[in-house]
Amino acid sequence: MTQAADIAVLGAGSWGTALAIQLSRGGRVASLWGRAEDEPAKMEAERCNERYLPGAEFPETLRIEPDLHRAIDDHRDLLVVVPSHAFRAVLELIQPRLREDHRLSWATKGFEQKTGLLPHRVAREVLGDGPPLAVLSGPTFAREVGKGLPTAMTVAATDPGFADALATRISDERFRVYTSTDLIGVEVGGAVKNILAIATGLSDGIGYGANTRIALISRGLIEMTRLGVALGAKVQTFMGLSGMGDLVLTCTDDQSRNRRMGLGLAKGLGMEEVAREIGQVVEGVYAARAVHSVAQREGVEMPICEHVYRILYENESVDNAAQNLMTRSLKAEAELPFDL
Repeated sequence: MTQAADIAVLGAGSWGTALAIQLSRGGRVASLWGRAEDEPAKMEAERCNERYLPGAEFPETLRIEPDLHRAIDDHRDLLVVVPSHAFRAVLELIQPRLREDHRLSWATKGFEQKTGLLPHRVAREVLGDGPPLAVLSGPTFAREVGKGLPTAMTVAATDPGFADALATRISDERFRVYTSTDLIGVEVGGAVKNILAIATGLSDGIGYGANTRIALISRGLIEMTRLGVALGAKVQTFMGLSGMGDLVLTCTDDQSRNRRMGLGLAKGLGMEEVAREIGQVVEGVYAARAVHSVAQREGVEMPICEHVYRILYENESVDNAAQNLMTRSLKAEAELPFDL
């Protein structure tokens, strides 16, 4: 067995690859497993993931592991980094081989489509009360992490000791990790911000300007917080890296796939056409449908997210959505953290 401090990253997309690189810096050892059959040999030969994170060279201590069973068996800590729609399936692959000493974390963002469950609830359904659980989230772009640019993010776990251990394992002089015990808040922030990034992409794409963009971000933060509190999150979480921080990043920089989806739709392209151009999963498209259902179930008012859902799935025009948002009845502005 490898050292107990070693970690296996399961999922070799752009973000999984970037995290595996970060975990291997400074002589630390980590492994990276990807589902595609041709991925491991290609990455090992090139010492880079040219498909998803071109130009980010692998540290010598990053091991490419083609065998999922060996990745599980040889590491105590497992970090799952796959799209939300694949999260349950990967956990089901892991479950039969888990030991009592395993610890599981993930950097997956979004509600499960069919059930409306957050990732930690999916994990408990599949894995029971077994391993300690943690989620990684925050304002991060894979390309910048791959380059080693200064970055900060959040790790939330129900066990503070696990959160501290994971934060220490990932952090170095250019990557800083803060800890939290609010899994719900961190997960809700990671899901809802992607919908709001589509909204700001749409707005900017049709020329509505900076005033509209910041209005969407500010009021979107209120919507995100409303939903999180309804599900049991702490208000304060949404003022931090995994809430406001991730929201602002995703809504304002064109590295964001979700923002680019909005920009593409504003040009008159179809949703599938834009997704093909982006070439990777656009989580906000899935999140819009899931959050629509969860908000209705919980009785939470989320007008911006609701109109993004209608634009994506009910052919509503952006102009009509904007008019409806701007002509809603006037009200006092919420005074966080007390009045939502």
